[in-house]
Amino acid sequence: MFKNDLIAVAQSPLSHWLTHLPQQLAQWEKQQQHGELHKWLRCVAQLPTLEPEQVVLGDTVTVRSENVSEGEQNRIRGLLQQLTPWRKGPFHLHGVDIDTEWRSDFKWQRVAPHIGDLSGQHVLDVGCGSGYHLWRMLESGAEQVWGVDPGQLFMAQFMAVRHFMPQALQQRAHWFPLGVEDLPELKAFDTVFSMGVLYHRRSPIDFLTQLKAQLRTGGQLVLETLVVEGDINTVLVPGQTYAKMRNVWFIPSTAALLHWLDRCGFKNARVVDENVTELSEQRATEWMTGQSLVDFLDPNDHSKSIEGYPAPRRAVVIANN
Repeated sequence: MFKNDLIAVAQSPLSHWLTHLPQQLAQWEKQQQHGELHKWLRCVAQLPTLEPEQVVLGDTVTVRSENVSEGEQNRIRGLLQQLTPWRKGPFHLHGVDIDTEWRSDFKWQRVAPHIGDLSGQHVLDVGCGSGYHLWRMLESGAEQVWGVDPGQLFMAQFMAVRHFMPQALQQRAHWFPLGVEDLPELKAFDTVFSMGVLYHRRSPIDFLTQLKAQLRTGGQLVLETLVVEGDINTVLVPGQTYAKMRNVWFIPSTAALLHWLDRCGFKNARVVDENVTELSEQRATEWMTGQSLVDFLDPNDHSKSIEGYPAPRRAVVIANN
């Protein structure tokens, strides 16, 4: 399944990853997989092979061909709908619009002005989801992009999108079903992204240290995460849920987050964006029909979560190794 991705690793500055990666992937394939995984992979395998005539790695990641029949469009739509819920996007694939729960292009618009030139870079995205941002990183000039995420539905979604890409782009975008804790200290990536992950980690300091261990000397970290207002000592540790999420552990102020990064050895850490998440950025759609942000907020006061905590506020922080 990952043969071409391993070849790409071997031909890159990440070749020392091969001391760990093949064994990890072999072990993953032997483990008990999600009960729906084989169905998801069959859906990907049944997608028609079409010659792309237009590819736009823009706000809506788009692959289009003018001669796709209505029947082929219906087939694509039906197969992709079996991969719901689609959370990160949006995508347009041969006439099929995937209106995802998150307008991930909003986040990219906040991040992109501050990341500098990615030309020629090897870029890692930790917790990459369906890989939407990987395509935007290629748009920004990255040579090779590497996503890691343990979510198996995300893997199938990434494979579905990559299936429609031209061969030249397929060879530059890679996805592995791993968490950051599975990565050795590669010290090789020019830029490491981690967006929407920190607050899910039981030990944020360990997580930041793991991210640092992937960067070459002088490389940059792009970190996007939930924050609260407050001073250097302010950290929210919610109860059983935060905005109905059960796996939220630590939400720092930006001042506390900058302090954490300094303690972990990062340099020149700075906040480049901070905003409250709007209902237009995260909402239910036909591609994600469950509850979304509006259901996670106090119905009488959208400045608070349903539990009474401050409503989701997100910051983008950039730091150097």
